Amino acid sequence: MTLVQTQSRTASAHPVHGMVADTMDAAGPQVWEDMTVEVALSVMAAARTGHLIVCDDDGLCTGLVTRARLTAVRDSSGYTDRTRLRDIADVIGPFAPPLATRAETERAMRHRRLGALPVVDEHGNALGVLTLSR
Repeated sequence: MTLVQTQSRTASAHPVHGMVADTMDAAGPQVWEDMTVEVALSVMAAARTGHLIVCDDDGLCTGLVTRARLTAVRDSSGYTDRTRLRDIADVIGPFAPPLATRAETERAMRHRRLGALPVVDEHGNALGVLTLSR
């Protein structure tokens, strides 16, 4: 597991207007795709966060997973203690580009019912996480 530097932002630092890169939160904890669901839940609890950035073996962002999703997987009938993050099909993408507008990206997130979205650069590196404003 690799932790990313974090920057704190106040709730008022999320204007609806502007670019995604100007309004995103720090990426937070990043984990590898081969991590088990149980370990990922433990990392979330220790980091006191509701989501994790998931990366491949090269350290590139492949998606984001939430506590709610991991809990649902763990509670499902097909779950085993060997279930890995890469086994969860909806962990892959989507992503937000840093130069998209926040308003446009939030509309897309609401349409897809996403509460958080990783922001990645053109190489696939996680830059941060965009969360819906209330």
